[in-house]
Amino acid sequence: MAVGATSQTAVASPQELGLDPAKLERACGIIDGHIAAGFHPGAQLAVARHGRLAIDRCFGHAMLDPAHAVGETTLFPLFSNTKVITAAAVWTLVEDGRLRFTDRVAEHVPGFDAHGKQDVTVAHLLTHQAGFPAAEVPAACFTDHQLLRRAVCDFRLDWPPGSRLSYHRMSAHWVIAVLIEALTGADYRDEIRKRVIAPLGLADEIVLGLPESEDRRRSLMYSPKQDDRWPPDAIEATPHFRRAGIPGAGGYATARAMAVFYQMMAQGGIWRGTRIASPRMIDYVTRDFTGDMVDDDMGYPMHRGLGPFCRGHSLTVRGLGAIAHPRTFGHSGVGTSYCWADPTSGVSFAFLSNCRRDNEWHNKRMDTLSTLVHAAILQ
Repeated sequence: MAVGATSQTAVASPQELGLDPAKLERACGIIDGHIAAGFHPGAQLAVARHGRLAIDRCFGHAMLDPAHAVGETTLFPLFSNTKVITAAAVWTLVEDGRLRFTDRVAEHVPGFDAHGKQDVTVAHLLTHQAGFPAAEVPAACFTDHQLLRRAVCDFRLDWPPGSRLSYHRMSAHWVIAVLIEALTGADYRDEIRKRVIAPLGLADEIVLGLPESEDRRRSLMYSPKQDDRWPPDAIEATPHFRRAGIPGAGGYATARAMAVFYQMMAQGGIWRGTRIASPRMIDYVTRDFTGDMVDDDMGYPMHRGLGPFCRGHSLTVRGLGAIAHPRTFGHSGVGTSYCWADPTSGVSFAFLSNCRRDNEWHNKRMDTLSTLVHAAILQ
């Protein structure tokens, strides 16, 4: 494996970074306890601040085999954490002057205006207000990009764009993938890698479309135990899913790589001298664009930005930590993971695990772990 930015990232003691080591160790102890109790076989946790890692820990097993312990280069499925990586490529296109967030998608993708979608904007897609939350792309389109373009153009509205907020699990980011290809003429996966992942030195530790040769590094994803057995997750277990690089769900990464990705944003769009986006861009895309609008799918406000969501001022939170600063932003991966950054303190956080728990349990777990990390910020 080539040496990337994560393996060269300086590691500092929590005290050097103004963090309380006891709180971080308490978080690690909770993860150990969850593994011992059978909630998931393995995990990774990374916490960084000011360009250095305070925690980079591996827990348990990547596969149900004592010989397959989670290691520092083990790749975990990101599921919806992938959405922010895909959105970051859009930010770079806006900064290149090739796109505006207020642009209608149909301006760049001829035919997308079919079935009344002419008013759907880039911002609608990124904030989950596009109006087609349940639209699906057939698996046959995953690697046939002409079919993919036709499929998204054929999406039908459930409600007028911008009139409601409802989580678009896959559909909006498939449209973003088609938009990236229309603007650049390149495969969206290659463009995301070129614009975001590779410049950060993360090409070995964030992968969109997992090659067969890298299957050996992946952590298997499991469903909750049944009769003392861990059934494989039915979606992630298929090679078709792993190879596709689904733009809203198909990434693989290490926790430390995701902590670096969020460090870039916490530091205003730059990492180790390489600028991905301007400070103004990071400030803009991590704002709360949906306010107190209730997400139909979640049942409470999500405070959506143009990629991640932010903590906001709601009493109800979803994994970012109850005591997080309102500008803290991040994303989840369904029942498995959470990544965030607090731009006011410079702390970034990534937790990845390998069992798809129900979201109610997962959100409570992540609120607890994230709150401990926020409580660790002493300076």
